[in-house]
Amino acid sequence: MVPPAAIVFNAVLPVRHSGTKTATALVAEAAKTFDHCPRSPKLLASSATTHAMKLHYASHEFLHLLRYLVREPSVVGMEDAFFRVLRRELEEYPVKITRYHGLLVVEGDEPESVYLSAHVDRHGLLCTGPHEFQYAAFIAGNRGELNGDSISEQFMELIAGRFRGQRVQAHAPYAGSYLGQGTITESYICPRRKNLIFEIDGLDFLQPGTPVSFIDRLQENDGYISAQLDNVVSVAMLIELIRRGFSGTAFFSAGEESGRSWRFVAEWFQRHDTTTDQLIVMDTSPFATVDDCDQQEVVLRHADSNATFDAKSTERLRKSCDRLGISYCFKDDYIMALNRTREKQSSIGRTELGRLIAATSGQVSGTTLQLPTSSYHTHLETASLLSVDAMLRLLCDRCEL
Repeated sequence: MVPPAAIVFNAVLPVRHSGTKTATALVAEAAKTFDHCPRSPKLLASSATTHAMKLHYASHEFLHLLRYLVREPSVVGMEDAFFRVLRRELEEYPVKITRYHGLLVVEGDEPESVYLSAHVDRHGLLCTGPHEFQYAAFIAGNRGELNGDSISEQFMELIAGRFRGQRVQAHAPYAGSYLGQGTITESYICPRRKNLIFEIDGLDFLQPGTPVSFIDRLQENDGYISAQLDNVVSVAMLIELIRRGFSGTAFFSAGEESGRSWRFVAEWFQRHDTTTDQLIVMDTSPFATVDDCDQQEVVLRHADSNATFDAKSTERLRKSCDRLGISYCFKDDYIMALNRTREKQSSIGRTELGRLIAATSGQVSGTTLQLPTSSYHTHLETASLLSVDAMLRLLCDRCEL
C-alpha cells in the first residue's frame, strides 16, 4: 500500500451526469448495509445499481445541493462570498444564524447538545504581483501558522505539475463577482518562497489580492463522486443535517487550509465562556487510490500531531459505527503502522481539532469524523457515495435525527 504522505494520484477520467436515471437510482431505499470490518480489506461493488440500493441519505436532493456548492468559489482567505451563499441556503430553516470574523454559526433549539464543525475554504490561487499567482494557502502572510508537518504541505511536491491545462476563474475579493477566466500553463515550486507558483494565460489584468479559483463541477460515475471535495462535501452534510432538524450548534469556519480556522472556533467558545468535549470536526482524509479508500467507509482518529482527542467522544463514534454496520479505520494508527515499515517517516497530520485542543488546554475538545478520498487536493478528489451515505447516517445517529 502506498503511504498517505507519498500518494501517487490515480487517474480519474471526467464523466458526464446520467440525468434522470442517476437521480432515480440515488433515491432508492437501502436494502442492507455493509458488515462492519474495521481496518481490513473490503472492496465496494462496482455496479452503480448496487451502490444506489445501499443509499439512505445521499439522495438526489443532497447531491443537487453539493453540485451547487461546488460551483461557488471559496478560496482560502477569501471566503466572504461563500459565507453569503451559505447564509442564503440556511435562512429558510428555523435556526439562529450569526456571522463572525472567519466564522458562520448556526444554532438550533439545543445548542449545547452537540457541536459540529466544517471548514468552508478550498485551495485556490492568489494574485500576488504582476502576472504572478501563488497557492493561496501558503503565501507569506499565512506562513506563521504552518511549519511543514501538515499533510497539505507534504503534498506540494507531488501536486506541483498536475495543474497544467486547468481552467481557472477570478473573482472580486469580497463581492465574489466574476472577473474572467484563464488557463494554467505551468506550475512549479519556488524553493526560496517555498510555495507553488503558477503561470496563467488570460488573467494578466488582475491586481494583487485577487483570488483565483479552479473551475469545478461535481462529477458522478458508478457510485462515486469527484470534485474538489475538501471540504465542501462536509459543508453540504451540515446543511443536510440542519434541513433534517439538527438542534445543536454548527460551525462553518474559514482559513483551515492555512492553519487558521481553529482560532475562529476557539474565539467563539471564549467569547461565550463555554467549554465542551462534544465537538466533532468533519473533513476529508486522503488515501492513495480508490481501492484504498474502499477499505473503510469512514475515518476516525485518536489524535493528530498536536493533541490527543477526547477518548469518550471517539469511542462513542466507534461504537455507533459498530451498531450501524459502518466500516472504519483510525488514520493515526494507519499512518504509524506504515511508518514502522519505511525509513522516511510521515506526519500523522495537523487538524483543526488538534490545534484547538492544544490552544485551549483541553477546554474545547472532541473528536473527528472524516470522509476517505483519493486524488486529494485536486479537482478530481474522489469519494464513494456509500462513504458519504455512511457519514451522514453516523451523524444523524449522533444528533438523534
